[in-house]
Amino acid sequence: MSAMLDELRQAIDEAFAGRERVTMREVYSQASRHVNLSADLLTHLNELPEGAYDKRELTEAVNEVITRRGEQDTLGLLEVPRQVPHEPPGPPRSQPIRPDDDEGPDLMR
Repeated sequence: MSAMLDELRQAIDEAFAGRERVTMREVYSQASRHVNLSADLLTHLNELPEGAYDKRELTEAVNEVITRRGEQDTLGLLEVPRQVPHEPPGPPRSQPIRPDDDEGPDLMR
C-alpha cells in the first residue's frame, strides 16, 4: 500500500473512531485535514455517493473508484476490514426432538 493510501486509511480510521457509520461528508472533512493527502486522492472521495457508510462499505467503495480509474497497480488498494460474523436474527436454534415418556413404548429401552 502506498504512503498516500496509508494516510487515507488513517483519516478513515479517525473518522470512524468509536462510531459504526459515518457520512461521506465527515470522511472528506477528516481526510482534508491530512496535509499529505493529494487533491487527486481527495477527488476519489468526491466520486462516492453521499450517505452513511460503515467502514467496510466505505473501503470497498474507495477501492472501486481506484479500480475504475485503473490505479490499483500504481496506487494500490485499501485493505478491506473483515466482517464480524454474527448470528442471524430469528428464533433460537431448536433442541433435538425427544420422545415423551407417554408416547408409547420405546423399543430401545
